[in-house]
Amino acid sequence: MPIEPSLLSSLTWFAHIARHRSFTKAAAEMEVTRAALSQHLKGLEERLGVRLLNRTTRDMSLTAEGQRLLDVLQPALNAVERAVSELGEAHEEPSGLIRMNSSRIAARLLIEPYLGDLLARHPKLRLELVLNDGFSNIVADGMDAGLRLGESLDEHVVAVPVTPPIEMAVVGSPAYFEWHGLPESPADLTRHNCLAYRFTSSGTIDRWSFTSPDAEAHTVAFEPKGNAVFNDDENMLNAALQGVGLIKYLDICVRQHLKDGRLVRVLASWCRPFPGFYLYVPSRAQMPAKVRALMDFLVVRREQFAMERHRP
Repeated sequence: MPIEPSLLSSLTWFAHIARHRSFTKAAAEMEVTRAALSQHLKGLEERLGVRLLNRTTRDMSLTAEGQRLLDVLQPALNAVERAVSELGEAHEEPSGLIRMNSSRIAARLLIEPYLGDLLARHPKLRLELVLNDGFSNIVADGMDAGLRLGESLDEHVVAVPVTPPIEMAVVGSPAYFEWHGLPESPADLTRHNCLAYRFTSSGTIDRWSFTSPDAEAHTVAFEPKGNAVFNDDENMLNAALQGVGLIKYLDICVRQHLKDGRLVRVLASWCRPFPGFYLYVPSRAQMPAKVRALMDFLVVRREQFAMERHRP
């Protein structure tokens, strides 16, 4: 039979009294009156139908029943106190396992290059990274956090941007453009080998969307029909680096290749910024220290990305 909640408090009071063998000392420790403790004990003995303490004006001792009850209660209460204390410490110092769901591209960009730094700063953290390019319900899936593009998030989730706004970039190798020439508008792409990306979750081809740079800002959609289709971003990028064809990819992922001259960007004026990657969590209320540490770490990276974007 389950213990009534009201009985638990009386058992706790009894354990404190028995441990001190004194109403006065127990009352001082718990910051209550001696009379209140005496009343709690009297009520407990009446409910259990046994005497737990022998007491006189000068002395106090446990009865056999009281000693038997204390022998069971004290280890249990000690375990509860330790658990509560550890929870408090965990809230102050980042520790424990973080289970995070992420798209592959977000993990490659934001987690993998900096994982060593994160775990070195917080040695009591452990990270379990679950890669899934479809949107994840982190509460239903038992996750602590998720990492996705802002446009794919439900409006009701708690999310924090961990990159600045980003753009899609149409890029190809210098050798490719030397052979095929530079497109000046999306209409010119019909004469180029545009490599396609197929979404694993839906099986559809990712259409290339453009917004005209003029005041009308009309939208143009284009379906790439080149000689290769990929469902992995890294393989698609490698093909572009080899000069196979053009790809449309996140600018933040090709920035170094553009800087090194391994890729050339075209149609930049047709690509508008949109919300970047977000870390989303179940709730802001009583956020665990481990999740707060991850969030703070990624927000610092966001500022670094922003500075790198404006650096000549």
